[in-house]
Amino acid sequence: MASPQSGWDRNYQEQPTRAYPSAPPQPDDHPVVNAGKLWAGGFGTAVVAALVALVGILLVRGVLGIHILSPSDAGAYGDAMTTTYAFGAFAVAILATGAVHMLLMLMPRPMAFFNWIMLLVIAVGVLIPFTVAAETTSQIATAAINLLIGLCIVSLLNSVAGIATRPSAAGTGML
Repeated sequence: MASPQSGWDRNYQEQPTRAYPSAPPQPDDHPVVNAGKLWAGGFGTAVVAALVALVGILLVRGVLGIHILSPSDAGAYGDAMTTTYAFGAFAVAILATGAVHMLLMLMPRPMAFFNWIMLLVIAVGVLIPFTVAAETTSQIATAAINLLIGLCIVSLLNSVAGIATRPSAAGTGML
């Protein structure tokens, strides 16, 4: 029969030998993203952004009589530039959805970064009309439409991202 070991000997023998203690595993603090919901919401956001561009142009050209994006004889809708502008708004919303998805997967506080990025993109969109030679009313109208499109994209994608994500299994994910 073996003699009973003291508590210290028994504990020492049961512990694995290591030269350096390992750091405890860190829980994944990134939220779980439902990509289907995110991209469906991003597509919906893109459609709304394109329609905001179209309605803005119709309002400015047709109701207010301010000629933006095409000559005055082009009518309330304008010309192919109006369609291009609406598709541009659609594309910006799709790119913003991709940015949200990437930020959600990789960054701490992803929506804070997204909001700052988008606010700076909106600032560029508002300032660009004032860098080209045009009537002041056209510059202001274009800047206002760009501002509305940008705010539409930011507000909708913030909502979509909130619905399409949930905290990680560890419960430490923060938006």
